[in-house]
Order: sequence, then structure tokens, then C-alpha cells
Amino acid sequence: MDFLDRRAGVICNELKRLAVKQRKKIDGWEYKMGFFIHPEDAEADETGFEGFDSDRMYWYGPDEHYWFRCEFTVPDEFDQKPLWLHINTKIEGWADGDPQFLLFKDKTPLQGVDSNHNDILLSESATSGESCLLELQAYSGRPYGELKMIAEAREIDPEITGLYYDMKVPLEAFPRLEEDGKSKRDLIKVINDAVNLLDLRTPYSEDFYNSIKEARKFLDQALYTDLAGSDEVIATCIGHTHIDVGWLWTVAQTQEKVARSFATVLKLMDEYPGYQFMSSQPQLYQFLKERYPDTYEQVKQKIKDKRWEPEGGMWVEADCNLTSGESLARQFLYGKRFFKEEFGLDNEILWLPDVFGYSGALPQIMKKSGIKYFMTTKLAWNQFNKMPYDTFMWKGIDGTEILTHLITTLGVGQSEDNFFTTYNGMLHPDAILGGWHRYQNKDINNDILISYGYGDGGGGPTRDMLETSKRMEKGVEGIPKVRQAFSRTYFDELEERVKDNPRLPKWEGELYFEYHRGTYTSMARNKRSNRKAELHMMDLELLSVLAKGAADYPHGELDDLWRIILKNQFHDILPGSAIHEVYEVSRQEYEQVEEKIHALTEEKIQNLLDEEGSGVTIFNTTGFDRDDLVVLPEFTGNALRDSGGEVYEVQQTKDGAIAYIGHLPSKGYETFAPAETAAEKTNPITISDNGVETPYYCIQFDEDGYMTRIWDKENRREVLSDGEKGNLFRMYEDKPMSFDDWDIDIYYTEKFWDVTDLTKTEWLEKGPVRATLYQERHVSNSTICQKIHFYADSRRMDFETTVDWREHQHLLKVHFPVNVHTDEATYEIQYGNLTRKTHSNTSWDKAQFESCGQKWGDLSEGHYGVSLLNDCKYGHSIKEGVIGLTLIKSGTDPNPTADQEMHHFAYSLYPHAETWKESGTVKQAYFFNQPALACTGSPKKSRFSYASVDVRNVVLETIKEAEDGDGVIVRLYECENALTNAKLIFDSPIHSACECNLIEEEETDVESEANTLSFEIKPYEIKSFRIRF
Repeated sequence: MDFLDRRAGVICNELKRLAVKQRKKIDGWEYKMGFFIHPEDAEADETGFEGFDSDRMYWYGPDEHYWFRCEFTVPDEFDQKPLWLHINTKIEGWADGDPQFLLFKDKTPLQGVDSNHNDILLSESATSGESCLLELQAYSGRPYGELKMIAEAREIDPEITGLYYDMKVPLEAFPRLEEDGKSKRDLIKVINDAVNLLDLRTPYSEDFYNSIKEARKFLDQALYTDLAGSDEVIATCIGHTHIDVGWLWTVAQTQEKVARSFATVLKLMDEYPGYQFMSSQPQLYQFLKERYPDTYEQVKQKIKDKRWEPEGGMWVEADCNLTSGESLARQFLYGKRFFKEEFGLDNEILWLPDVFGYSGALPQIMKKSGIKYFMTTKLAWNQFNKMPYDTFMWKGIDGTEILTHLITTLGVGQSEDNFFTTYNGMLHPDAILGGWHRYQNKDINNDILISYGYGDGGGGPTRDMLETSKRMEKGVEGIPKVRQAFSRTYFDELEERVKDNPRLPKWEGELYFEYHRGTYTSMARNKRSNRKAELHMMDLELLSVLAKGAADYPHGELDDLWRIILKNQFHDILPGSAIHEVYEVSRQEYEQVEEKIHALTEEKIQNLLDEEGSGVTIFNTTGFDRDDLVVLPEFTGNALRDSGGEVYEVQQTKDGAIAYIGHLPSKGYETFAPAETAAEKTNPITISDNGVETPYYCIQFDEDGYMTRIWDKENRREVLSDGEKGNLFRMYEDKPMSFDDWDIDIYYTEKFWDVTDLTKTEWLEKGPVRATLYQERHVSNSTICQKIHFYADSRRMDFETTVDWREHQHLLKVHFPVNVHTDEATYEIQYGNLTRKTHSNTSWDKAQFESCGQKWGDLSEGHYGVSLLNDCKYGHSIKEGVIGLTLIKSGTDPNPTADQEMHHFAYSLYPHAETWKESGTVKQAYFFNQPALACTGSPKKSRFSYASVDVRNVVLETIKEAEDGDGVIVRLYECENALTNAKLIFDSPIHSACECNLIEEEETDVESEANTLSFEIKPYEIKSFRIRF
């Protein structure tokens, strides 16, 4: 017989309609505008409540809050009946922008309400005449201006609903079942037989209910017992709601989303005993704890009852391209510590379903933070290449391996030819069967992980999903058998299943995401603020250790600062893909962070200085002995003398004095005395009509102010490619196919404009330390102002830049075509670096037309190279010998004014002999990003180094007091891919030392001798020591 599945579908729809036996509109609502956290707040507000007529009145957005309340009395016709509340705004959505509510019953949060969760069970058996106070904390969402608020009391029959799901669940798998396969034929026969048992002639009659019971009993035996699915294929399902800390809504709105979503989970857990739920991001739990402590206690009880799984590793699901290595370590430190202190649980999974690419340093950072497993889905969004595996070992740049699993859930009805997968899965037979079909490692594993529930804007699993789960847990022929289990359970079993399998594949290096490449650049101000905050925090922590004898270490204040920084590293905030309002808040927060860091830094420096000292003390917070330019803001003399008697000439400028100082000690300081210079010397920098000559270079400019020649005098070679221009600004049309603030598409190079309108050029400085050329350019509606610094004692050329950018959907890049023969470029990443090809031989190479680097990128051939350093940029396009640095993006969606503002940034050209390793590019990048700090005053010691390392390739980065106050944490990493024996040398004798991981858990004791700790470090290894003096 044809169309039997269609026939059954018609009956299902009728059962769904019949399940709502009666409905009664709820009147008597009153309202007031305003945001109130608790019912008591709304009551205490001086504004009076007004009546709200649901038939005639509307409430209004966008982005508005209202408070509704109603005294509800159970009508007589609902006596001893299931009583449901249904809320309708006439808007359907994904809980991203639709109207949303938090429902309170008698002043207690009961459930979140949105277009996917708009039925609330008030009582399984109501009592007529009983009253309760219903209140709704209402948020309009952003897209809508005019909204209804219609509330109904409903009786929903559980038996009719049960039969509806008994039939609906297998029917929903039909689109993915083999058309003439046995499973489909068996299922349709049973379902059709059940339909034939129904008597729908007189709904709600005795015959009607008898036939409902008979059909259910028949299906329980014939479908859910006789045709029950086997355990050959399993779908491990865990309820989840991905909540973006900020995206199409503000962080403040996220606090509301957390309360709504978590209240909904708790309500449904009470109704469905088998329901298990997982949520990451301690920041979300902190929001709930602060705002609704009673609800938070309910969450803690569900965790204790092993119904709720707090997992995920990080404080927030952070971006992994732009965030520094130290910040990633703190993400794990703060994230894991919260879950341990609050719930007594450790995390072993890094749960990052929606992050835009994964650094090659991440496996080691995970392993050294106590993380065993990694989960994502985002790589399924790749533009060019499908990831060849879904279960594999991911090997990082240092060799660390992490078991990785990519969720393969498809959207309902999604073609299997489209390799997109989702972390916002539907617990739906079509999606689950599609996920199994999509899974690529069936030869080693028969269990797929399904993360189900509405997400991004929260919401979570629905009753529909949980009813589906109840049936699929019994098993349905031809569909993977569902089980509800924690994600940790899944990964532990997966590891046991695949660990010795020779067919377990391996992926080595970064997991580059072939999409959203614009997030390396979008909202440049935010990225600059993050970089500065990260580095200034490291400076402050070091200075706080140095000042420990004179002042307490500011643990509490540092914690507060780190939490703000970590929150703003969320993967839609730091990448620049959130709405305008998010960045107005982050601007204020970063300003407050910098103000606090500056005050604490000044305080710690003053703790170290003698009030009567008259010298100039220069602090070097990097882990290298340092020769570098130092700004001396308060010094008016013409020379400084160090403790060894060497004199350094000082040049006065409009912005303060500068000097090139040598031998500044690692992680320490030196005090200098004012001095007089010897007889006047010849200026080592010579300026001509069209160029400048320094001890290192002969540089020529054309009429547009661009460099046409950089002759390297020491190495006797041209730096620029023949006939090309250096420091060339180029504006590109940037109109992506979609995701405007996220994407740069490969065709962006098709249309561009060189910035040739040079409106002003003059030499601002012609001193013996530095010469500075000022240039001002106009392009379209924007202005680029630049100070180019040339030095007498440094091979660097620094470009200090201010841009007033008034464009949209246009990129600004700067290009240096260099005379270097190589087919690969090197980029700094967290705790190391990696290489990427500069050609497009393969589709994998072609996809990386825009790549992420942190403080530097480099092109080197056998004995020569050029590095480009930066102080806050990440997007690079290094192809065919041209080093391109992406400066500004300026998309329009979801932020219509992204990047249309003043920009401040700097980059530095660093030509060098040999490769980036021998030439000290790593060291120079630290110097460029962490300027030496000069102040007036003298500490007790004239020269002091807290700690140093005796080899160039081991970077001494972090010095901080241990979180528990027991000792000092010192963190280093190897940066040249070289097994190395090194010595860590301190100013004071070591009492004891041990190696610990990134979250400061002790691992092994380490022997030391006097003030020296000797150790072996592997290629790209990160090492952390706890030192007690």
C-alpha cells in the first residue's frame, strides 16, 4: 500500500491537536516597564503597575524589559486535571533574538520561557480554587518592536501525548532510512497496524480512550520490544545549551539567559528522571550564583545527584587564535578551580564547539592543565576541505597528543552531501541517524556523541526532545540506540575502545579553521586592549613579586582583573563578531583594567624605590638581557651612566627623552645616574632629500613616501624585492558572502586601491639616537598618520601608526615585498611558532590565504630573513614573498559601525642575518611589546636580576606568586624546536623547587644548587616551576 507513512503522519498531527483537551485564556495581567531581578524588586519600585489587556495591548521592543504579573486561580473545569501554562508572543525563533521570559511562581523562579519552551507544567493534578502568583520577567529581544503577551491555561492529556510520540518518533527517521529496506518496511507495518486500532470518531469518549490505550500497548510490544534497536550503533546523548557570553546580545543579557536556561533544565529534570545535562563555562555559573543563589543551590544538588555535568575546562569558551599562552593557562586555572571549589569535581574535557580555529600549542596546554580530551564541531564549517577524521589523536607542535572527537550531528533534513555539523543538535531520529551516516571512523568506534538542545542564545533541550529520547532509549529498528550519559563517560569509554587500535588516525599541527578569517582583525580596538592587558598583567605580577618584602602580593585585586580579561576572551567578543553594545561595555572594562593595573604598577615600583634616590631606574620585565630604546618621560639631561660606568647618550624629543640602553638585566632593573656626554660626535643618522642612512641601512623613498629601497649595509643585500615598494598601504573591497564581521573571502584581492595620497611629510626628529619621519595620507574618507623611527643602534624600523578610519566593508593592509627565497613562513603562536606554506599547491594551502600570528611573522631563507613584528595585530597574508599584515577590517554585521573609529597600533620591520632563530626575532618581539619602564628613584641595589636563563631559545615569560601563596611560579618555554639543557639562575639561594603543571599542581621535585636550577627542556615544551626561597 502506498503513502502509509503519510497516513500515519496525518494521524499524528490530529493526536497532537487532540492532546490539548481544553484551554482558557488567563486575564487580569498587570505590568510595568523596567528590569527587575526578583519579584521583590518589581514590587519595591516606585512606578505603579498598570493593567494589561492581552487582546488589545502590546508590549514593545527592541531591547526592552517589562515585568508582568497575575494572580491566577485554578478554574473549576481544571479540577484534578493536568494544568499547563502556555505563553504566546506570536514570535517564533531560536532563543537568540525572540522574546524571552523567566517565570516566577509565588516569587520562586520556575522555568525559562521562549518560543521553544512555551509550555509550563504547573500541576499534574490541579485543585480548583487554589491560587498562585504568576510573574514574568520579560525581555523583548532585539529584532522586534511590537509584541503580544497571551497566556492560556491548558489541559494536556498525557495518554494522547504519549501515543503521539510513540508514533511520531519512528516516523521521523523515515527520510534517512533506506527506501525499500527492511527497517522501513517493518516500521511502517507496525505503525499502520496501530493506526488501524484507533477510534477517533468521538474524541474523548470511552471508545476513544480505550483505542488509545490499545494502540499504545500494541506499539510498546510490537515496535519498542519486538523491533527494539540493537546495541550495534549507539548515540550517547547529553543535554546542552551553548550560551554565548556575548554575541547578538550583551553580557548583561547573558546573565538573564543563564537564569532562564538553567531554570528550564531544572524544571525538566523534575519531570524526566532520565534527563542528564552538561554545561561548560564557570563564568555562567558565577552569574547564576550572584543573581539567583537559591537556583544555584538547586544546580549544585543536581550535580551532587549526578544529573548535571559541569565540564569544559576553561573559564569561558575562549578564542584560541588571539588569546596568549599565559591567558589560556589562566583560562584553565580559573575554570578548573571554580568547578573544584564549588562542586568538588575536576574537568578532563576541553569543550569548544564553536571556536574559530585551534592553535597547535593547545594540546600541550591542555595536557599540562589536566585535560585529557578535546571536543569541537566548528571544523565542519570549513570552506574548502572536509576534515578527514572525526575521532583522532591530535598532536601539537611539541608532540603532545590529545584524544579528539568531532560531533557529527546533522540538522534535521540536512543533506548528507553537506558536511556541516552542529553542536545545537536536535534529539531527533533524522538528526541522529544522519550523524551516524556522517561519522567517518565507523571502523574503530560504534558510538557517536550528540550534544542536543537549543543553544547560542541558550534555551536547551525541550520536552519534545526528552519524549523522543525516552522512546529511542528503548530502541527503534534501523536507528542508533540512544542513551543519556555524561560527556566524560562518553570520552572515557571512547578512549578505552580506541586506544590500542592501529587504525586510530593522527592529525599533526594546528587545526586551522577555513572560515571566519576576518576575526583575526575585526574590532581592532578590542584586540589591542586584550594584548596590552595580557602583557601589563605579566609586568604587574613580576613587580608584585619583586616588591614582596615591602608590600603584600595583591592576590584579590589580580583575580578581579584576570576575570575581566578572561571573560572578554570569549570567542565572539575578542574576535570582533558581537554587536556594538558589547564593545561599548568592553571599552569601559578595559579602561578600568588599565587604570587599575597602572595604579598597582606605580604602587609596586614605589615600594621598590628609595624616596631619597635621585637616579633613574629602568625596569626590564622581559626574560632576556636587553639592549633597547627606552623612553625617559621625566629626564631632562643629555646622558645617563650605568653602574659599570658606561655612558648612554640621551636625545630629547617632543614626547620626552629617549636613550638606547644596553645590558638591562632579565626580569629586573638597573639604576642610572645623570651624566654629561663627551665631546660632540657626528650624528650616525644622515637624512637626504629622498632617504635616510643609518649604520645599518640605506633607505630611499618615492614621491608617494613609500620605501623603494632598503639596502642592508651589514649583509650587503637588498631587503625589498626588485621594483617593489615597502610599507605599502592598500585598501581592499571586503564584501564577504556572509558573516560580514567574521569573514574575509578569498576573492578580496580582486579589487583594491593603493594609498598614494601623501598629504604631509616631515622629519620630526634628527637626533643621534633616533630619526623620525612623519607621514600623513588620505584614502577615501580616512586618514593615516605615521611616525617611522630609524635607529642608530637597532636594526629595527618601527612604524607608529594612528588611523582615523571611516570606511565600511573595506580592509586595510600593509605590505612588504621582500627579497627572500622560501616557500614557507614562520608565525608566532602561543608558547612557540609554526610554519605555513606561502604557495597554494594544495587546497589546504590555498585555504590559508589569511592566517593568524601573534607578535611576529617571518620569511627566512638559508642565511637571511625579514621579520615583521606587531604590538596588537594578528591577521597575516604572507604569500609569494610578500609579508602582508592586516590592520583594519570594518564589517557591518552584526556591528554596523565596527572599526569606524581612531586606531592606534605599531609594527616593526626587522631584517636580519641568518634565520629568525639566530637573529633574535623572538626577543625583539618581546621588547617591542613590553617596553622598559623608567622612573625617578633608586632601589637598594643598583642592578638586580630576579631570574634569568642561560640559553637564547628558552623564554622566561611568567613570574608570579603561587595561587596558594606558597612560593613563586616561574614559567618558561622552548621556542626553537630544540632539545636543550638550560639553567635558571636566581638572585637568591633556592630553598626547594618542584616542577608543576599550568594550574600549579605539583608533579616532581627538582634538584637545585645554590641559586641555580638546571633542567632539560624538550622542543616547544612549556615548563613551570614552584620555587621556594
